[in-house]
Amino acid sequence: MEKQNGFAEVNGTRLYYEVAGSGHPLVLIHGITLDTRMWDDQFEIFAQHYQVIRYDMRGFGKSSLPTGEIYFHADDLKALIEHFGIENAYIIGLSMGGMIAIDFALAYPGATDVLILVDSLLGGFQWKEFGTSLASVWSRGREFGVQDAKEVWLGLDLFRPAMEKPDVAPRLTRMVSDYSGWSWVNEDTVRNPDPPAAQRLKEIKVPTLIIVGERDLPDFHAISDTLQQQIHNARKVVLPGVGHMSNMENPDKFNEIVLNFLADI
Repeated sequence: MEKQNGFAEVNGTRLYYEVAGSGHPLVLIHGITLDTRMWDDQFEIFAQHYQVIRYDMRGFGKSSLPTGEIYFHADDLKALIEHFGIENAYIIGLSMGGMIAIDFALAYPGATDVLILVDSLLGGFQWKEFGTSLASVWSRGREFGVQDAKEVWLGLDLFRPAMEKPDVAPRLTRMVSDYSGWSWVNEDTVRNPDPPAAQRLKEIKVPTLIIVGERDLPDFHAISDTLQQQIHNARKVVLPGVGHMSNMENPDKFNEIVLNFLADI
């Protein structure tokens, strides 16, 4: 399959992207500390049906680091799809990528045809247990450096199910190892929407699929419940036997669920 990759100079930054396939545009948004490679099990499969775009968000992978200017990930995404002459797309995001997908749908409803939110974060959600874990990684990075923070990060319960899988653990470890760690040792100037997405979910009217791993942390199950309750006609699927990295831990089932959902729209 022919694949195009390169860099888009958009919205005051430089974003790495890969594109394959033809048909309706479908965008894949990765999670924090990760990059385009987390979608390796989806990229070519989905490209058999759609024009698939995966990219590294600002501050991650091969894309440029933040410069100190205020930015908004949803604006970066809008500029990226416009770079390809795309007006509207299906949007899929995992973890932090899910939060960006939600923010994008709220900021650019006309550009969002479908939302698929996978083990998603949610702006304005009040963390319980996982918030403590996040704080420990950030403090470790500032006190002892990026390498120590990476070890703490990969050791969290968040990744335990993925790290138990011999075909997933090395891939996940490689992505985190390659992460610059910028956000752990710098003040990020990313703009947080006000009011946050958690207070605006009822504004989302597009077909929405929520996927959460059965073994994901309680906070992410609580978010998935909130999304299902607040987004009109949202459908939720619990993927059995997997954790936070559900698309990597059981890609065959994940791909089947997503493709069936899109086919039914």
